[in-house]
Amino acid sequence: MVHKDSSRSARQRPRFLRLLLASGLAASALVAVPQQAVHAADDDGKKVLTVAVSQSVDSLSPFLAQRLVSTTVHRLAYEYLTNYDVKDGHTIPGLATEWKSSPDKLTWTYTIRKDSKWSDGKQATAEDAAWTFNKMMTDENAATANGSFTSNFKTVTAPDPETLVIALKKPQATMTALDVPIVPRHVWEKVGDFSKFNNDKQFPIVGNGPFVVTDFKVDQFVKLKPNKDFWRGAPKFDELVLKYYKDGDAAVAALQKGEVSFVQGLTPAQASALKSAKNINVNDAPGRRFFALATNPGAKSKDGKAFGSGHKALLDPNVRKALFQATDRKTIVDKVFQGHAVEGEGYIPPRFGSYFWKPAATQKMAYDPAKAATLLDQAGYKKNSSGKRVGKDGKALDFRILCHATDPNDKAIGKYLQEWWGELGIGLKVDCLDNVSDPWLKGDYDLAFDGWSVNPDPDFVLSIHTCAALPATPKDTGATDNFICDKQFDQLYAQQAVEYDAAKRADLVKQMQSRLYDTGYMNVLAYPNAVEAYRTDQIKSITTMPEAAGNLWGQDGYWSWWSAEPAAGDGGSDSGSSTGVVIGIGAAVVLVAALGVFVAMRRRSTAEDRE
Repeated sequence: MVHKDSSRSARQRPRFLRLLLASGLAASALVAVPQQAVHAADDDGKKVLTVAVSQSVDSLSPFLAQRLVSTTVHRLAYEYLTNYDVKDGHTIPGLATEWKSSPDKLTWTYTIRKDSKWSDGKQATAEDAAWTFNKMMTDENAATANGSFTSNFKTVTAPDPETLVIALKKPQATMTALDVPIVPRHVWEKVGDFSKFNNDKQFPIVGNGPFVVTDFKVDQFVKLKPNKDFWRGAPKFDELVLKYYKDGDAAVAALQKGEVSFVQGLTPAQASALKSAKNINVNDAPGRRFFALATNPGAKSKDGKAFGSGHKALLDPNVRKALFQATDRKTIVDKVFQGHAVEGEGYIPPRFGSYFWKPAATQKMAYDPAKAATLLDQAGYKKNSSGKRVGKDGKALDFRILCHATDPNDKAIGKYLQEWWGELGIGLKVDCLDNVSDPWLKGDYDLAFDGWSVNPDPDFVLSIHTCAALPATPKDTGATDNFICDKQFDQLYAQQAVEYDAAKRADLVKQMQSRLYDTGYMNVLAYPNAVEAYRTDQIKSITTMPEAAGNLWGQDGYWSWWSAEPAAGDGGSDSGSSTGVVIGIGAAVVLVAALGVFVAMRRRSTAEDRE
């Protein structure tokens, strides 16, 4: 893995258009691809739902996976204790049919459903859940992806196959939102080193979700088949394929030719071209992600050792805030996202209404180059005769920013930053890489384009900015996003984690966002819409989340692909007739321009979600 907002900036210059054109966002030859009425079927007549994805899988192990595409696969392949309602995101049963807490909130008892089976025929029981959690509690490698959920667990037991009991050290507010895939003990207890086991050598992979993973090729595809014994009912397509496309235009061309059924992450130009295409429906709705600029505050590990090559100037909050105020978020929304987003402010998107926060007028760091220049002067970085900012050591103030090579938004915004910051005398090198994770984890960056999908419960995306999320040593990998370790933030995190009163907890979460904003460590630029498209001659109906105008890709559950119904037809891949199907997604093709009242998820842009 979102805020919407306001009017555009009056500060546009003609050269902004040149920057936009240079970024490759102008409409291309997308509309030139011939339209075909094709049905998603292979040579055997199977109904195949092919989803184009822009991320490669980092791991098929639920204990290691960080990227949105990987956690999406795990949502499909494994049940969690609870799920989120498709209509409004409230907690509903998953593997657990009900749950209750002791009066002191320190013991939680879950009833495990009787009708969930592993895909190899064995019964799924409370013992599987207990083993999953205990492995995370006793093996730090098994806690890599989701350890924040179990760090407060005291004991986890399964007194019988249908009863799971979790005893806590102190109250924990996330006990009905434990987003942890439950794995089959009889398979996973054979695993040795959890840090190296990627679960990608033996297929099919045993699971109990709506789909079963049947095949995987790195940077190519993940294939899944319906779990015929899934307790909620089997999916309607015969096969689901997540197909990797490094190039977004190639994915869109494949959609137009009927080679894929669905494409996500469309640019404005692609969306515009597809809206007039035959047999294609564009879904443009409020997303659940934020798009941010992250600074390297000085990479360090829990043992106190500093590492990486982050610029020392970014240790100064005045420098961070100067960059904040030299970034025009309105222009980014208007020119780069072209209105398919709203201006970013707080860390939690407005879609999650009770947690949404925005700075007060006196607190807001609005676009103000003059004030940014003053802050840099105060920090000791003044302009020399050549107009370059230099420190007291005489070295020019030059930064690097990590950019995802596959993301045109990163590239376009990078060009704007080079101009805006250049006018202040700051140099900026935009490093667009296929793999940003390696330098990111090593701390070898100054700034980076970042983004996460947020869950209905915000605990996870808050936890990645705590001191506890830092790697144990410089050689290890922690759960941290960008090495933030702030005592005040940690104190607030600890308070919200034990607060069961919804209103009080929401207030603490807002205070955390305020602290994150004031430090200048994270500059949330925008909350992008979910802009995606699918073929109506392949998909008859599909469910968005929220149901009344939400996203299809990366949901807080498995609703879209589980609910998808094939369009009628002969199943031939070169059928010449159009089905003319009316799509039943609850009138979700709505462009939302102001989302401040939208009420209602996790992963990062080490991933899309930091990818």
